[in-house]
Amino acid sequence: MGLLDKADSGRILFDGCPVSALNATDAARLRNELIGFVFQSFHLLSRLTAWENVALPLFHRGVGRLECRARAMTMLEQVGLADRSSHRPEQMSGGQRQRVAIARALVGEPRLILADEPTGNLDSATGLQVMGLLRQLNRDLGVTILMVTHDRDMARLCDRVIEIRDGRVLPQEEQR
Repeated sequence: MGLLDKADSGRILFDGCPVSALNATDAARLRNELIGFVFQSFHLLSRLTAWENVALPLFHRGVGRLECRARAMTMLEQVGLADRSSHRPEQMSGGQRQRVAIARALVGEPRLILADEPTGNLDSATGLQVMGLLRQLNRDLGVTILMVTHDRDMARLCDRVIEIRDGRVLPQEEQR
């Protein structure tokens, strides 16, 4: 889904575009413009401040530094971290780092956020805060969030759950 691999079979359309026909450069551009990624282990660069980590996708698009900073600060404000914008990842808690990662995923105004175990490295209270933030951003910004989790408590907070077992999607009546 993140356009990192080619499908073995079938046809995949993303925003109406057949992605199997894309070369690596076009797939990377589409990823940068339409998809935001939130990882379990944050993947923040330790040498960059929070705002620089958030602005990274914009820098790759060639957006000027002042606009990058302004847009990054807006996103940090949305996730409640504007006051931590000059801090580096090691100066923040796990929950704060995950919120920086979420801001980075959203700064480019993607249509889709792919979240891989976004609460997996967090304690349960912080995990609930992150889930609340994701749900709020989904409602307020209209971005689709596809989240992978093994945590049934977090899954119960989602509007729609699709369970996959042994590589197959379970019919609704078999899902717990």
